[in-house]
Amino acid sequence: MKFQFIKHKTIFILLSVIFVSVSIAALAIFGLKPGIDFKSGSSWQIEVPASERDLSAYLKNDLKIEDPIVSYDSASNSYSIVMPMMTDEQKAQYADSLKAKFGNFKELDFGLTTPSISNELKNKSMMLIVAVLAVMAIYITITFKAVSYPVPSWKYGIITIVALAHDVVIAAGAAAVLGRFSGMTIDTNFIVALLTIAGFSAQDTIVVFDRIRENLAGHREKGVDMPGIVNRSLNEVVMRSLNTSLSIMLALLAIAVFGPISVHYFAIVMLVGMFFGTYSSIFLASPLLVAAYQLDIKRKKL
Repeated sequence: MKFQFIKHKTIFILLSVIFVSVSIAALAIFGLKPGIDFKSGSSWQIEVPASERDLSAYLKNDLKIEDPIVSYDSASNSYSIVMPMMTDEQKAQYADSLKAKFGNFKELDFGLTTPSISNELKNKSMMLIVAVLAVMAIYITITFKAVSYPVPSWKYGIITIVALAHDVVIAAGAAAVLGRFSGMTIDTNFIVALLTIAGFSAQDTIVVFDRIRENLAGHREKGVDMPGIVNRSLNEVVMRSLNTSLSIMLALLAIAVFGPISVHYFAIVMLVGMFFGTYSSIFLASPLLVAAYQLDIKRKKL
C-alpha cells in the first residue's frame, strides 16, 4: 500500500513550522550555554570520593569558585569541572583543600582556554557553518541543473537549505533545553554535531530529490503530474531512508546511554538532529517542492 505523502503536505509543513517555532522560542528564552571552548575558563577532571551535590556545594560555598559546572562520568568514575580560569597556584590550593575535605584526590586531566582562543573558535565556527550552507546550496543547484522542468533547479537548492536549517534549528533548540535543565554547555563538539546533522540532512534530501529527478526523466511534456511523481518517488525511497536513519540512531542511542560524559550530550543532540533530518527529507523537502510547483502553476494562470 502506497502512502499518500503529498496529499497531507499541508499538515507536514505545519508540523515543521511548529517544531521550528518551539525551538526558536527555547533558544530565545533559555539561550545556549557556552562551554569552555567559547569562553575563557578551566576544565578539570578529577577523582574524589564525594557525591556530585556535595562536591558542587563545596566548590561554590567553601572554595568560593564562581558558578562551577560539575558533571559525573560513570564510565571513568570521575568528575569533570568547568570553572573560571585559575593559576597553577590556585589549582594546587584547590587540590589540597579537596584532599583535606574528602580524604582522597586524583587529577586526571586539566585544560585551559584563554579569551583570545575562545573568541577565535566562536568566529571560525560561525564562518564554517555559513560556508557549509553556501557550498551545499551551490552544489545542489549545479547537480540538479539538468532538472529545469517543471521546477527550476535553484529551487531544489533553496529547499534543501530550508530542510537542513529546520534540522539544525531544532537540534540547537534541544541543546538550549538541555542547557537549562541538565547543564549542557556548548563546545566544539556541538558545532561538529550541527555540521554532521546538516550533512546528513542534505544527503538524505538529495537521495529523495535524485529519485524524483529519475522519475521526471521522459516527462517533459506540458502538464506533468508533479505531485504524483513526487509521491511515487517518496514511496520508493522511504524504507531505505528510515532503515539507514534507524541504524545510525541506534548507535547514537548506545553512545548516549553507555558512552563517556564527554560525548553524552553530543550523542543526544545528534539523535534529535538525525530524527528530524529524516523527517524533513521525507515530510518537508518534497512537500515544499510540490508547493513550489503548484505556486508556479497558479502564477502562470494569473
